[in-house]
Amino acid sequence: MPEGFLPFGDFRTWYRVVGDSEAAGWLPLLVLHGGPGSAHDALEGLAALAGQGRRVVFYDQLGSGESDRPDDPSLWTVETFVDQLRSVREALGLGEIHLFGSSWGGMLALEYALTQPEGLASLVLNSTPTSAPRWAEETKKLAAGLDEQEFRRRHIIRLDPEPEVLGRARKKFGKQVYETMWGPNEFTVTGTLKDWDVIGRLGEIRVPTLITSGRHDECTPKLVQPLHRGIARSEWVIFEDSAHMAYLEEPERYLQVVDRFLENVEARRAAGLERDSESGTAT
Repeated sequence: MPEGFLPFGDFRTWYRVVGDSEAAGWLPLLVLHGGPGSAHDALEGLAALAGQGRRVVFYDQLGSGESDRPDDPSLWTVETFVDQLRSVREALGLGEIHLFGSSWGGMLALEYALTQPEGLASLVLNSTPTSAPRWAEETKKLAAGLDEQEFRRRHIIRLDPEPEVLGRARKKFGKQVYETMWGPNEFTVTGTLKDWDVIGRLGEIRVPTLITSGRHDECTPKLVQPLHRGIARSEWVIFEDSAHMAYLEEPERYLQVVDRFLENVEARRAAGLERDSESGTAT
């Protein structure tokens, strides 16, 4: 399991690759964690997809996790993290890829996809906002009358006790990144992302896209619908017993859904077929 550090300008990016190579016609999965300022740990379960004949690549974004953590708020921009993503692909020689992003990681995946990079075969977007102002409006309604711990238990992770990986990630949290880009908590958006909105540009994304969210998610159906409507080649799966972290709350089904999607994309590519441009339906 190769892991170590990759150069990124004056800094270092921590990474880990699970799996040795791809089966014929299959592609690696590159994973973008949430936050901003979290770490890869909560998504480690996706490594099980490597057992099906593909590499799964994790890295920690600058300012958090095991990557370098410069004390420089001017670095915490969307452009920094798009550049870091590019640098990881280049350093690891990742040609064609599937790209997975959860929450803020999904926002980053959208921003990257909008640059029309070569070799992007598909997107998997878990609980991904398309508009920070809409997110703030919707989550404030959810948070009404709840303290932060109650909000977390209802709308972020419904497991009690929480999985060990979340405690591990919390110890590596990049508070400066989170507060600079987002704000003091999930439902108060005061940082540099406060006006972020890509709804009007989603039609530019033309790769097959799987959208996942939880029935009890802080990223409510009202927030996910513009994403599903905006990306013509998308399907949307709702996990009925999950909040914001279906990959932890319903891990077996989550892996099955993602694996099926990736294999379908690869099968159609191998057959030289284009996916239907019509949207999928929520299940």
